[in-house]
Amino acid sequence: MAGPTADGAAGPAPDCPLCPRLVAFRQANRQAEPGWHNAPVPSFGPLDAALLVVGLAPGRQGANRTGRPFTGDYAGDLLYRSLARFGFAEGEYQRHADDGLRLIDARITNAVRCVPPENKPTPAEVRQCREHYLAAEIAAMGRLRAILVLGSIAHGAVLAAVGLRPTSCRFGHAAQHALPEGRLLVDSYHCSRLNTNTGRLTEAMFDAVVAELRQRIDLASSNAGR
Repeated sequence: MAGPTADGAAGPAPDCPLCPRLVAFRQANRQAEPGWHNAPVPSFGPLDAALLVVGLAPGRQGANRTGRPFTGDYAGDLLYRSLARFGFAEGEYQRHADDGLRLIDARITNAVRCVPPENKPTPAEVRQCREHYLAAEIAAMGRLRAILVLGSIAHGAVLAAVGLRPTSCRFGHAAQHALPEGRLLVDSYHCSRLNTNTGRLTEAMFDAVVAELRQRIDLASSNAGR
């Protein structure tokens, strides 16, 4: 059910059986596109990072194809461009997993590790991934100072993963919430093409959120070093 990722963190095995609907969809994708990743997508970035970005789930033709979070679709264009702009990534994002892009003091994962039909995981699927993987990953990140969640489902998953009720903090773009152990939760609308095409999220809005995180993390690191 679980297996080690490249950095030694626990993650889903390629044939994780926890969610029957996702297993069936995974098998159908393997038959249709045998050259794709078609498995739970591992987290990307160092486990000792200060920032964790949590998205919803892999896109079918994005991370489900390439095997790296937010890689291969429009959402990654915006996310990685902004992370690089504020020093959380270096290299050139090219929509494939071997482009040489490197995250700096940041890590990216999803609330649900397998691609769901129509990009809509069920509450039970979110719960399974949270209980088996997301909560453990957050607990294993000893230097974690801030979590950026992309969308309300990721927001609720993170709150539950750290032992808070989802209703304890209302989701809102650029909203900030205090978490246990002095950590910070920051919300953003998901950087999907739908949100950007409709104007719900602009690149300037997303940059402002990441810029604020950069300041907060740098300040916390400075204070810890005194």
